[in-house]
Amino acid sequence: MKLLKLMVFAGVMTMSLNALAEGGGDKTFDRALSANTKAMAQYAASQGKAVPVVKEYTYGMKLDVVKVVSVVRPKNECAVVPAAMTYEDSQGQLNTVTYSVMGNCRQQGG
Repeated sequence: MKLLKLMVFAGVMTMSLNALAEGGGDKTFDRALSANTKAMAQYAASQGKAVPVVKEYTYGMKLDVVKVVSVVRPKNECAVVPAAMTYEDSQGQLNTVTYSVMGNCRQQGG
C-alpha cells in the first residue's frame, strides 16, 4: 500500500513539473491544474476518499490543513501568478484550493 501511495505521489509531482515546464502563462497553469486534478482523483480512489473539489481561496477563508498532498507551483515570472494546493483536513477529506502568489523572480545576468 505504501508503494502505491509513493507511486501516485511521484506521478502527481512529475505531471505538475512537466506541465509547468511547457510555458505559456495561464494555459500552463490550467494544464498543470488539470493534470493535478486527474492525479488527485486517482489518489483519492486509492485512499478510499472522495475526489476533492477545486475551490478558489478568498481572503479570510479558514483552511484546516493537516497534510499537504500536492502543490501546483507558481511559474518563474516576476508577477502575481496562480498556484494550487491539495491537502487533507482533520476530518480526513481531500480539498484543493487555488490562490495567487508572487512568481519566482530571478534576475538574469551578473
